[in-house]
Amino acid sequence: MSTRIYVPCDSAALAVGADAVAARIAAEAARRGLDIEIVRNGTRGLLWLEPLVEVDTPDGRIGFGPVDAADVAGLFDAGFHAGFDGSHALALGLVEQIPYLARQQRLTFARAGITDPLSLDDYEAHGGYRGLRNALLKTPEEIVAAVTASGLRGRGGAAFLTGIKWNTVLKAPGLEKYIVCNADEGDSGTFADRIVMESDPYVLIEGMTIAGIAVGATRGYIYVRSEYPHSIRQLEAAIATATQRGYLGRSLLCSGRSFELEVRKGAGAYICGEETALLESLEGKRGIVRAKPPLPALAGLFGKPTVINNVLSLATVPIILDKGAQYYQDYGMGRSRGTLPIQLAGNIKHGGLIELAFGVTLREILYEYGGGSASGRPIKAVQVGGPLGAYLPESQWDTPLDYEAFASLWAVLGHGGIVVHDDSADMAKLARYAMEFCAVESCGKCTPCRIGSTRGVEVIDKIRAGTQPAQQVVLLRDLCDTMLYGSLCAMGGMTPYPVLSALNHFPQDFGQPSTNERAA
Repeated sequence: MSTRIYVPCDSAALAVGADAVAARIAAEAARRGLDIEIVRNGTRGLLWLEPLVEVDTPDGRIGFGPVDAADVAGLFDAGFHAGFDGSHALALGLVEQIPYLARQQRLTFARAGITDPLSLDDYEAHGGYRGLRNALLKTPEEIVAAVTASGLRGRGGAAFLTGIKWNTVLKAPGLEKYIVCNADEGDSGTFADRIVMESDPYVLIEGMTIAGIAVGATRGYIYVRSEYPHSIRQLEAAIATATQRGYLGRSLLCSGRSFELEVRKGAGAYICGEETALLESLEGKRGIVRAKPPLPALAGLFGKPTVINNVLSLATVPIILDKGAQYYQDYGMGRSRGTLPIQLAGNIKHGGLIELAFGVTLREILYEYGGGSASGRPIKAVQVGGPLGAYLPESQWDTPLDYEAFASLWAVLGHGGIVVHDDSADMAKLARYAMEFCAVESCGKCTPCRIGSTRGVEVIDKIRAGTQPAQQVVLLRDLCDTMLYGSLCAMGGMTPYPVLSALNHFPQDFGQPSTNERAA
């Protein structure tokens, strides 16, 4: 009987030599006359250990990592392919027992790293498409009611209840409706969408299909950022297989209900992550924000009622339809139900994907999972929610990850991306970057965003140069108010979050007295 060896095929693993590792394993096994089967699985999200090679044993999968092609011969010499005892320097023991992974609550990412991403049989063997089969036995109203009762909220900036959005589209008049997946993952420190698309693409396809049945849409589009070519290839291959097997197409599983799906490549603009700019881009136009109303749920793609959700929201739907709304709602706290895929990046020792129920604190994530800073220096600030998210000082790290708790701090959870900075970080420079980022990525439609961000860069430059800093700080706060309350969308409206949080919590980096100094 052959030994099954898993080597990840997602972008992160490929970037650090996973293909070379897989090729070397195959060549070394052939040279030694060993019978092995190499499975190209997805990532488990333990990115600091990639490539993470796993060997199937009667006791479970044993991990080794990070493995370089040059390590392969030594691993075979040590007998890693035959129930190795774990004394090798790269041995990690049973993967499921690695503390970083064992303490997680994996719902949306239950299969990531376990299955062959493009094997539909593997997907079904691990619970895939049970949600769709259950959905086909329900009325659209029952599906929407289940998603609403689960408490699932959008895993983007607004955190809007998914069920309410679906219900609006369901009740909207018209025979032609659409499902659009926002996979234009552009926030700094975020990669959860990419992991879904590359490590478990069928769960996204299943979630979109359920959404289509729920609201009466027969066509869906996945808008993927152009910088994700491997994700696009994985999705297109999975869509072709799902169509061939009857999970997509004119009559889903002979039910008489239809849903077709295609991938569209993004235009390379950050603003196209905003839902109305995304719709403009999908229609072949320049990605510029639309004024609302009308809402996309009533007049979206091509003027038709449209559900727009991001990858994580749609990929979570199958488990709700499989295990029930109450099962999902039993995780989390307050109005934040279920789990949040947290992406840990920046100056952190153990970067990767962590899926946990809402309620965990930043301090737990930074030290119990992340292991502290990669530099070994004290952590100074943590940005949560992408380039438009607030910088949180240590005094706020015990706040639970909860939408309302973060809102009370003038912060956002957003897509769950966390970027860590140690005490060498210059917060004034980071604030300037936020303004510069907005200036570069603004669609230009509204004045507060287009002009405000440009003026913001100039004002911060004067503060950093020591040119009348006190007066410039007053001007900067004034400018942020204008952007916050006058911008057409979150691009300009949220740029003040990182700027003001840096200024409020780290005034000394702007040449201003600290809170203690002002009090004295």
